[in-house]
Formats: sequence, C-alpha cells, structure tokens
Amino acid sequence: MTTATRQEVLGLYRSIFRLARKWQATSGQMEDTIKEKQYILNEARTLFRKNRNLTDTDLIKQCIDECTARIEIGLHYKIPYPRPIHLPPMGLNPLRGRGLRSQEKLRKLSKPVYLRSHDEVS
Repeated sequence: MTTATRQEVLGLYRSIFRLARKWQATSGQMEDTIKEKQYILNEARTLFRKNRNLTDTDLIKQCIDECTARIEIGLHYKIPYPRPIHLPPMGLNPLRGRGLRSQEKLRKLSKPVYLRSHDEVS
C-alpha cells in the first residue's frame, strides 16, 4: 500500500468515526440514535479489520470506492444501513442448484458498489 493510499484509507476511517459521533437518527429518538451510531462504528471496524491485509491496489481502490459511496448514501438518505431497494428481485438471496452459474454471475455484476461487502459481513 502506498503512502497516499494509506493516508486516504486512514482519512476515510477518521471521517466515519466523526460521522458516527455527530449522527442523529431521523426519528429524533435517543435510542434510535444510539443504535445507529453503534451500527456505524461496528460496521466500520469490521470491514476495516477484514480488509487490513489487502495488498492488491485494484481491490483496495474498490474498497475505498465502496466506503465513499456508503458514506455519501448514508448522509444523503439519513440512514446508516445499506439500501438494497435498487437490486433486481432475489438480488440478495443466495441461489442454489445446478445451472444457476450465469444467474449467480449476473447477480454479482448487478450488485451496486455500496453493497459489495454486504454478504460477507451480515
């Protein structure tokens, strides 16, 4: 990992923690705000620890893009959770059986950048 990439990743990590510190739930209830703040912190810690040992620059760039997209979507829609509503039907359901390889490939290709790590974490 280059120094510029390292600085970018650390900057994203810090911005997520700043975002969590200032986060307010749209419902205005304190319990919801606390739950959403915890979700943001736990999700960030889990994903950053999982990807700590990445060395492939393309894979690192994809993770940075996913992180940036999730931050922007969370700020825009005022929800910290991924928004899987733009996926095709059965987009997140795992498929079983033979002959579904092409459908599995299409499913992976149709998944938005901000949901790349959704299956791995949840």
